[in-house]
Formats: sequence, C-alpha cells, structure tokens
Amino acid sequence: MLPSRGRYGRAVRGARRSRLMGVRTVWTTVSDGEFYCPGCGGDRNYQRRTGRRRFTVLGVPLVPRGAAAPVVECVSCQDRFGTDALDHPTSQRFSAMLRDAVHTVALAVLAAGGTGARGAVDAALAVVRDAGYRDCDGEQLVTLVEALCAEPGRLPGFFAGAGAAGLTVELREALEPLAPHLAPAGRESLLLQGARIALADGPYTPAERDTLTTVGGALTLTTEDVTRLLKSARPTPS
Repeated sequence: MLPSRGRYGRAVRGARRSRLMGVRTVWTTVSDGEFYCPGCGGDRNYQRRTGRRRFTVLGVPLVPRGAAAPVVECVSCQDRFGTDALDHPTSQRFSAMLRDAVHTVALAVLAAGGTGARGAVDAALAVVRDAGYRDCDGEQLVTLVEALCAEPGRLPGFFAGAGAAGLTVELREALEPLAPHLAPAGRESLLLQGARIALADGPYTPAERDTLTTVGGALTLTTEDVTRLLKSARPTPS
C-alpha cells in the first residue's frame, strides 16, 4: 500500500499517534461518604479521589506530568465535581439544620418577650411543630425557655439577658451555616416566623425587635429588608 499523502493522510497519522501516545490520569480513592450530588439532584455516595498525570506510550505510563486536582466522584452517575461539592449539606443534614434553626429562633423570641402570654407560646409551638418537633407541647416549650434562662452558664448571655454579644453568638451558630443554602424567600420566611411569634401577644417589644434584627443579620438579610419584613408581619387593621 502506498503511504498516505495530503491532508487526509496527515489526519490519519495524527489519529494513530494519539492512540499510541497521550496523557493519562491515574486516580486513587482517598476517602468516601455521602454527599448531595449536583448531577443526580439528591443524596448519593461519593469517592474523593486524587490523581497523577502521566505521559503514556502504547498505553504504558512512563513520564510523570504532575498532580491532577482532587475530585469528588459520584458512585451512581460517576460524574466528577470539585471538592467544594462537599460543602453542600445532604438533604437529611439540611432538614436537621433548618429544624434546629426554627427551634432556636422560636426560643430566642419567646425568651426576649417572656412566656407569660399564651398567644406567643401557641404561635411558637405551631412553628416548632411544623418544623418537625411533632411531640412538643406548650408546657415543654415554656419549661425549656425557663430552664435555659435559669442556666446562664449553659448558654452564656443568650437567654439570661447578659448582653447582645451572647445572643448574637448563639443565633449565628444556628443560622449562619444554613443561610448560604437557603433561597432569599426561605431566609425571609424564617425571619417572618419569628416576627409572628413576637406579634402574637402585641406589638414588638424592644428586646423582641433586637432579637429579630440579630436573626436577620445572621441570615445575611440587609437592614432595609429586615425593617420591611418586620413591618409587613404586622396584622393589617380590618
């Protein structure tokens, strides 16, 4: 057979060469676990993998070409993602974070306004039950708030009135990890839940307003948005 000539011949020779030589990445699994897979859209198992690139001839790795960026590989769809994919909580973890955030906001607002008004307790109870604490009752909620208020060493400054710093720390611990994973409407809804608890027994007290402002800040809402939302939560006169 005559040797290949021209553009087509060069393309054929190039294709043959690419099959004979190239760069291959050899992957090594270093850990595994469960994550929220962006490709599947749900919780899946993953393998965290590191790679080494090597120049190959006839499929045989010969010359090291450096390290490849680590990846997270979904066991189900086998898509690969950057390791920042592990920053997104699994669906189960997200649900737990949201439930705990709602519970913390409800307790904070009750502690700021007092547990003497039945309307506020009932409003808080409804919110907490909707969040997943189905077995909670009003007496348990009041007892919990009073116990926390009586134990300042357990939650420094949060419920015992030792200053805004303690309150800010506790709310931020519950809300700030959640905020990046909530849509704007979800963050606003969480603040509005707290606002409606505060308004269930009358207008905002200064302590309730301060608490709700702290909630809004921990949820990365602007001061203007917090003011707008607190105003919108007020009942409209009939």
